[in-house]
Amino acid sequence: MDRTAQLSTHRTARAITYDPPAATETPGMSAARVLEGNWTGTSTVPSRSLYPHQWSWDSAFIAIGLRHLSPLRAQTELETLLAAQWGDGRVPHIVFNPSVPLDAYFPSPDFWRSSTAGRAAGAPRTVQTSGIVQPPVHALAAWLVHLADPGLSRARGFLAGVYPRLAAWHRYLLHRRDLGGGGLASVVHPWEQGMDNSPCWDAPLSRVTPAPARSFRRADLDHGAAQARPTDLDYGRYVRLATDYRDRGYADGAGRFAVEDPAFNALLIASEHALARIAQELGATGTARRARAERLTGALLERLWDPARGMFLCRDVRGGGLIPERGVSGLVPLLLPGLPREIATALVGTLTGPHFGLGATTRLVPSYDLLGEAFDPHRYWRGPAWFNTGWLVERGLRAHGERDRADALREAVVQTAGATGFAEYVDPYTGEARGALGFGWTAALTLDLLHESPGHGVSPEGLGTFDRSDFDRSDFHRSDFHRSDKGGDRG
Repeated sequence: MDRTAQLSTHRTARAITYDPPAATETPGMSAARVLEGNWTGTSTVPSRSLYPHQWSWDSAFIAIGLRHLSPLRAQTELETLLAAQWGDGRVPHIVFNPSVPLDAYFPSPDFWRSSTAGRAAGAPRTVQTSGIVQPPVHALAAWLVHLADPGLSRARGFLAGVYPRLAAWHRYLLHRRDLGGGGLASVVHPWEQGMDNSPCWDAPLSRVTPAPARSFRRADLDHGAAQARPTDLDYGRYVRLATDYRDRGYADGAGRFAVEDPAFNALLIASEHALARIAQELGATGTARRARAERLTGALLERLWDPARGMFLCRDVRGGGLIPERGVSGLVPLLLPGLPREIATALVGTLTGPHFGLGATTRLVPSYDLLGEAFDPHRYWRGPAWFNTGWLVERGLRAHGERDRADALREAVVQTAGATGFAEYVDPYTGEARGALGFGWTAALTLDLLHESPGHGVSPEGLGTFDRSDFDRSDFHRSDFHRSDKGGDRG
């Protein structure tokens, strides 16, 4: 039994009246129970109800947390996802579980038709996937997973196995998706950026004619209130974009929606830094990847920084300019180690100022401008606070020396996650749970923060990598799951 199973197994009840009461379950045990419940045998679903398949950036975040429980399971999580990579290098945003009924989630495999519509792009024949992508957190996750147990990683050839796939993934983004010609990757659908319903997409989406309402059925409304989900009009536009992309054989460059997003590109830069470290581990220098990360950071500053607003903005490639909306995406580049000091200082000022209110009116980071016309504390990505973006901002604060603010955000994330049953997202003012409960990345990233001693452990690169001493301080004893990993991870 690996550490995940140990932490999530109920104690056997005994009928002895003088038995002391069972100890209260710790946040770490509760988070482990969520991950155990969402584990399918080869990967982890974000939610058993609303999201019953494998999602791309969810799996990267989940692996970051799983590494503290079972390094083998964390490696398997990433290997399963990358096994569904397309021939052109893209990592699809969904890998479908064939045992899940088609009507459990929309768009389903019969909508994407990956093995036929994606044939020219090298879609796999033996597994069904979507045809779009999600933010490239994967190399960063792979490096952190390796650090959790380098001996196991080397024995299995984990990094050697994933490195070529990760390199191809980055190559696809840097070449096929440089639609603006300025060196940054573009997303061609709001779902690709991961913050699906952000007001940042309203202007470019307004040019898209929605698909007829009768042409699709929304499965998400079976599990969530309509007032918390994207509107039917926006959903129709999402469907239209995806349909057009599919009907072009998933060829890039001709769609009506193309946006350079700061978070997507910041995560690509962070993962380039991680790939450089993976290359070094495998015997190469990593010099070219570091140089590429520096060039991308320069392009990010040149194309997406808005000094007047003190944050990064999205660029509408088809519309030709910056989108004047303040979304949390524009704060995520704080994660990067190569930011000029004045840029990092301005980002912290925006984060803690009236538009996001961190430490003043909010304890968690809202997904959108508190003062924006489109702000809604309950509707998907239009105001609620999410735990993955909180984790990224916490990493950024700590990387740039904002230890007290990082500690406060860490405490707020951990407390709110546990108090809400590891909710998908929460009201940024009250912390009230919204969306699905028992959400995979919420549990995983809570575990990651629990395994960190506040104020310690961030490497000089500032990418959330940990010193070995942090693992020694972990409140879970590594020997408990080393043995089970080496003997097989059956859960």
